[in-house]
Amino acid sequence: MDLNTVETVLRPRSRSQLPSWQDGDACLAGGTWLFSEPQLTTRRLVDLTSLGWSPHAIGPDGLTLAATCTFAQLDRLDLPPAWSAAPLIGQCCRALLGSFKIWNTATVGGNLCLALPAGPMTALAAALDARCTIWSADGAERDLPAMDFVLGPRRNALRPGEILRGLHIPTEALMRRTAFRRISLSPAGRSGALLIGTLEASGAVALTVTAAVRRPIRLAFDGLPDDAALAQAIAAAIPDALYHDDVHGRPDWRRHVTGLLAREIRDALGEGGSCI
Repeated sequence: MDLNTVETVLRPRSRSQLPSWQDGDACLAGGTWLFSEPQLTTRRLVDLTSLGWSPHAIGPDGLTLAATCTFAQLDRLDLPPAWSAAPLIGQCCRALLGSFKIWNTATVGGNLCLALPAGPMTALAAALDARCTIWSADGAERDLPAMDFVLGPRRNALRPGEILRGLHIPTEALMRRTAFRRISLSPAGRSGALLIGTLEASGAVALTVTAAVRRPIRLAFDGLPDDAALAQAIAAAIPDALYHDDVHGRPDWRRHVTGLLAREIRDALGEGGSCI
């Protein structure tokens, strides 16, 4: 879609060339959402792809992703065999049901910043303890847990003039066992609930709930919970008002499938083992 309100497109080559933020500015990464509908208040685009960030880096301390890393680049990564959570990356990429054109354009940072409840990069980052690197308007930099980045539908933690530079996923999180479950109202529909479970070597279990809720929710257990403990924890952490309500699923349905998928994840992580 043509954005006929845009008067200027800036293509900075370095951080020093980033403009002072003003009303009507918008950052452009992939643009798959930005160009999908009218942006009536947008007057200037700041093209982050011109900064030339390397899309990803694998190191002893984990995986670093630039905000401009595309879904296609992320999905093609060849990760160390010891990283048991590696399949989760492809599963989350495929939760964005788009064409190859979308996959080669949509970015990790754009998906996170858009802050849709169903954003699969939100789920991935929250489940694997990712931390966000944020460039502040005054030239400083701050670090924020990905769990705290999405505040609600279309609301993120960026302050005026701030830019999401990238994500870092620690090695420890990438070595956990994982289980992934997703459901939607139609085979090619937006996620109505997306849950990820992780199991540490110590036996500790974490359950991350997204899509069904307005912001990510994380539940922690010392071991595999039984049905009653799991249901009690979900009810305590997710009040009815926190379940998302839109055309992709009503709150009562989302609440029901959250419990169902949570039990499936618990069973998958336990592989028939005992529950606490």
